[in-house]
Amino acid sequence: HGWGWASDEEFQITGSITNVRLGNPHGEVTLNVKGEDWVVEVGQPWRNERAGLTPALLNVGRLITVHGHRSAKESERLVKAERVVIDGKSYNLYPDRES
Repeated sequence: HGWGWASDEEFQITGSITNVRLGNPHGEVTLNVKGEDWVVEVGQPWRNERAGLTPALLNVGRLITVHGHRSAKESERLVKAERVVIDGKSYNLYPDRES
């Protein structure tokens, strides 16, 4: 999985959660953004836990902002999250990456 499929540019998106699948190899959160579904890859369970991003925070209907990198394929609505912001609080999934 890694980062090879993602663009180098920083990307930010805000939307409401419509679906959540957490687990290995990484979790996925689907966001509704202006009527379009975007899939956001969040971390592995241990990475989410380390960042404080608990399953209870990722409930359907919640508005979240994701900072990370989108797919290098323009037509693909897929984002790899580096940081998630919920109710003004940041959950940094990759503190070792430069942002």
